Amino acid sequence: MSSTSRRYRRTACTGLALALPLAALAACGGGSGTNASAEAGSGKGTISVWAHQGQKSEGAALQNAVKSFNSSQSKIKVDLKLIPEGDYTKTITATDASKLPDVMEFDGPTMASFVYNKKLAPIDDYLSSKTMTNATDASKAQGEIGGKHYGLGMYDSGLGIYGNKKLLDAAGVKYPTSLSDDWTAAQFTAALKALKTKDSDGKPFDLQENNGLANEWGTYGFAPVVWSAGGSLIKDGKAEGALDTPAVVSAMKTFQSWKTYVDPNTDGNAFTKSRVALSWVGHWMYPTYSKALGDDLVVLPLPDFGNGPKTGQGSWAWGIGAASKNAKAAGAFMDYLLNDTNVTAMTTANGAPPATRTALAASSLYKQGGPLQLFADQLAKPCGDTDITKSCVAVTRPVTAGYPTITGKFSEALNSVYGGADPKSALSKAARAIDQDFSDNAGYKIP
Repeated sequence: MSSTSRRYRRTACTGLALALPLAALAACGGGSGTNASAEAGSGKGTISVWAHQGQKSEGAALQNAVKSFNSSQSKIKVDLKLIPEGDYTKTITATDASKLPDVMEFDGPTMASFVYNKKLAPIDDYLSSKTMTNATDASKAQGEIGGKHYGLGMYDSGLGIYGNKKLLDAAGVKYPTSLSDDWTAAQFTAALKALKTKDSDGKPFDLQENNGLANEWGTYGFAPVVWSAGGSLIKDGKAEGALDTPAVVSAMKTFQSWKTYVDPNTDGNAFTKSRVALSWVGHWMYPTYSKALGDDLVVLPLPDFGNGPKTGQGSWAWGIGAASKNAKAAGAFMDYLLNDTNVTAMTTANGAPPATRTALAASSLYKQGGPLQLFADQLAKPCGDTDITKSCVAVTRPVTAGYPTITGKFSEALNSVYGGADPKSALSKAARAIDQDFSDNAGYKIP
């Protein structure tokens, strides 16, 4: 896998537990394990912390935060264990709840499965009101189940379209500059047609086909098409009637029609080498694209299929183990970890949008007037995972222990549609499979 692909896996959650067999994550004993309420404890002593070992700069930022915390006071000592990213979620999944640490990091869409299997405790009683208030609404939406919060992140994620201004201007293509003047799907298609006439091979568009679509990139990258068409991956516990509506089918036909304009990007350099004018990807490509294009780089929202432009959101987050005997100390460490100093250090290391209000507002990249303000603007209009209206933009992937099945079946359908399959048939097949799995598992209800 290319370094570009690995960077996406780290910052936008593609690595999640879907490397496991589908539904294995959710079906690890829901209802078993410990009581899901950690013990408060004394707030003193040594606590264990697990985290994924991502890129070197992220690991250094985390280790510095732990070292600083340990030296800043004498009541609590953090014992940090880094686990390789490829093994991380599998390790948590395979470990009995009683053996898990006091504080653990987890990939956002896996949270509900860990709550379902009683491996995470609510954090509301153990984090300060300052920390909870300063967390962005989008971050809190990812971490909430039934009115309780089980996780908060240091950073978030987002999607957009990067444009090459020189190529767009040469083709006479007018492009949006903000969420308020986004392209409609028809206008986006017209832009592709215009760009094709000026492109040497007639393929002016990159959608990261080199990463594959029958995987988490397929869901993260293109579920916004479903949401923007007024549909959902699942609604009120059902995929039928949400994923396969006429509007979603129509949107997927449009998506299918774009394939003729797509550069397969087998070398990962379609945009940086100016072979394409447009690249549908996320915040994590900004450093590479900015270096390659300089002032010719523009950042645009995804097209609107009728329900407003939408983006995915969510990334790695932190929570308290359900078996912790010292949740007060765990909460104190999380308070420290989520302060502006540490959040800024981490997001400087990985380029992601900060998941706290104050760090986001101060970020040179994401602040008002910054080059990636669009991503902050999108995250400032969160939908959560259920109330996906025209006025909101950043949608949380379904917070359910059945997410592995949802993403597996949807991305499989998306890949089939991209390959020429009938959108109605592919989406209906996926919806039926998702609903059958939820029926077989009593809707993955969390007590």
